[in-house]
Amino acid sequence: MAARPRRTKWNKALRLACWNADGVRGRKQELDHFIVQHGIDICLLAETHLRSGKVFRLANYVCHRNDRLTEGGGTAILVRRGVVHHAVHVQGLQHLEATAIQVMLATKPVKIQAAYLSPTRPFIASDFYACLGGGLPVLMAGELNAKHVEWNSSLITKIGRLLHDYADRNSCLIHGPNTPTTVPYNPSATPDVLDIIITRDLVFPVHLTTCSALSSDHLPVLIDTQCRSSFLSPPDRPDLRKTDWPKFQACLEAELPPNPDLPNDRAIDACVKELT
Repeated sequence: MAARPRRTKWNKALRLACWNADGVRGRKQELDHFIVQHGIDICLLAETHLRSGKVFRLANYVCHRNDRLTEGGGTAILVRRGVVHHAVHVQGLQHLEATAIQVMLATKPVKIQAAYLSPTRPFIASDFYACLGGGLPVLMAGELNAKHVEWNSSLITKIGRLLHDYADRNSCLIHGPNTPTTVPYNPSATPDVLDIIITRDLVFPVHLTTCSALSSDHLPVLIDTQCRSSFLSPPDRPDLRKTDWPKFQACLEAELPPNPDLPNDRAIDACVKELT
């Protein structure tokens, strides 16, 4: 049997995106186009509205997800195949929803999370300890329904103030893009920054850009790290759409022994005995 082609290891700057999909299944095609067009390596999704047991896949991406048992909500992370990573279970969450993975950035492990906090649920500090604690550097992105002028929202809400105070006490940084991340379905509502990034102990900066793309009431946010990550290029796959029968026959003739010389019954019996 021929040896399996080796996978090659290489490094590149990691590009992430976060997006509140408001139901990702019906927007799968446009999401697929977006992540290919913008070269997204890791896509952090909130409000996926996926149901347990229902498959959701995108070509060339691994999907990690946590589905809400009731209507709405849900988080997921799409990881480009080849990005060296593994899933991380976040324990003890009460109201915050999160999906987490661990990747290697600048040769060090980093926890990356997609998060969502419903506007009908309260801020619980223990939820954020569960996500942002643990000793590893962390990057968490999503909609937390927390507004504060410190991360470019137009006003300060109660949850925004609580999150701001939590970040100050726990050495976290909160980043928001310079332009709104919401495009409300109600035209009389004011666009604002709701999709934010929280980091802790990262040794590299993050650069955020809001994109005018995709069709939910939130705009995707590009997260550029300028930090290199480990990738494994998959081996070249053979083209199985057409069988080369002459080549197959030649391979068989080269590998199989020639027909044995069986002039009589005794020779046949001896050959059968040798096979069994």
